[in-house]
Amino acid sequence: MEIRKRRSATILDVARLAGVSPSTISRVMNGTAVVAPDTQQRVREAIATLGFSPHPAARQLVMNCTNTLGVLLTEISGAFFQPMLRGIEAGAREAGYDLLIYCAPSPSAARPIGEHNTDGLIIFPGSLDDSELQRYHKLDFPVVLLHKTPPSDCRFPFVTVENKNGAQKLVSHLIEAHGCRRIVYLRGPESHEDSLWRERGYREALEKHRLPFDPSLIAVGGFDEQEAAEAIYQLLRAGVYFDAVFAGDDDAAVGVISALQQAGRNVPADVAVVGFDDVPASRFLSPPLTTVRAPIEQVGREAVRMLMECIRKQPCAPELLLPTELVIRQSCGCS
Repeated sequence: MEIRKRRSATILDVARLAGVSPSTISRVMNGTAVVAPDTQQRVREAIATLGFSPHPAARQLVMNCTNTLGVLLTEISGAFFQPMLRGIEAGAREAGYDLLIYCAPSPSAARPIGEHNTDGLIIFPGSLDDSELQRYHKLDFPVVLLHKTPPSDCRFPFVTVENKNGAQKLVSHLIEAHGCRRIVYLRGPESHEDSLWRERGYREALEKHRLPFDPSLIAVGGFDEQEAAEAIYQLLRAGVYFDAVFAGDDDAAVGVISALQQAGRNVPADVAVVGFDDVPASRFLSPPLTTVRAPIEQVGREAVRMLMECIRKQPCAPELLLPTELVIRQSCGCS
C-alpha cells in the first residue's frame, strides 16, 4: 500500500481558513503592524489548527529579514567590552535574534557584515566612518550608535552614559576631600566622545574650585593600560609635578597605578588615582580603585531595545543618557 506524505500547510491555507489575506498572517506572526484583536485570534486559531510553521529561509526571503543583528566594534580585549557585549547578547537573545560581531581594523575598512546579512547594526565609535553612516541613512537601514552622537545629517538614535557629570563629581572629590590641586587627565582615543565629555567634566570641576587649567597636565592614555603607563612615565621624566591622576577609564587606571608604583610613588599617599566605568576588576586592585560606575551592561541591552524599535518601525527616542554613580574606594586616599 502506498503511503502518501501529508502536505505541509502554507500561509495561503492559513489565510483561507482565517478569512484574511496572507499579508495579515505575516503581520500577526511578526508583529510588524497593528491588527484587530479578533482578527489576531482567528489567525492564531487557524495556525494552531493547521500546524503551520513557516520555513525560516522562505520567511527571510518574503520578509527581506535575516533575524540577525550586527555589532561593529574596534576591539573586544579591554575589561569594558565584556559587560557591554553581555548586555547586547542578552538583549538579542530575549528578542529572538542572532548576533554577528566584527572588530573593524579601521573605520574605512571593508566589513563582512551590513545590510546584506543583518536586520540592523549597533555601532561603536571608531568602527565606521561617517560616509558609511550616511549611506546607511539613505538606505533607511536600522542603526543604533553606542557612545557616539550621529553626524548632523543622520537621524540615528544613540545611547551613552552621563560622562560629564560623573567626571565632575570624581574630580571635585579629589579637590574637596583630599586637597588635590595638580590633577592629570588622561584622554581616551580621539574618536571617543566619552573622553571629550569626561574632559569637560574635569575642566568644570577645576573651574568650580577656581583652579587654573594647565595643559601640561593633559596626556593621552587611550583607555589602554600600556598607553596610560607610558603617558605617566613621560610625565615623570619631564619633571611634571602632579598629586592626582584621573586616568580616563579603569583600564588606563591599571596602567597608571603600575607605572607609579614602579617609579617608587605610593598610591594614594603620593599620588591619588581614579578611573571611570567600575569594571569588575576595579575593586580588586591594590589599592582598590575609586571610580565612576557606568551601567555598561545596560547600555548594551538598551541599544538592542532601541534597534528593535527601529527594525519594527516603532517610535524610538533619538538619544538615551544613562546615569552614573561615584564609587569611593582607597586609591583616592579614602580609608
